[in-house]
Amino acid sequence: MKIEMTDEGPLVSANDLAPMLGIDPAELQRLMRDGQVTSRHEQGIDEDEGHFRLIFRYRDRMVRLTCRDDGTVISRTAVSTPNPGPNTR
Repeated sequence: MKIEMTDEGPLVSANDLAPMLGIDPAELQRLMRDGQVTSRHEQGIDEDEGHFRLIFRYRDRMVRLTCRDDGTVISRTAVSTPNPGPNTR
């Protein structure tokens, strides 16, 4: 799995991401537009410089991809976890 690096930021294939979230790839874009699938991009600093992390959430599923700056995925985690409330950071 490799993340495509674009001018707008990292781009993950729906065919790669959706199964990890337990949804159909054809539904991913709509669920993201509706705010049901959320994402976060964190850039590594200090000892993590040269890496970034992408975190996706859908209902009780969380997917975390840790990548090199060229988009190579070096680890991926998909777990069921309680969805944090709107006031949780």
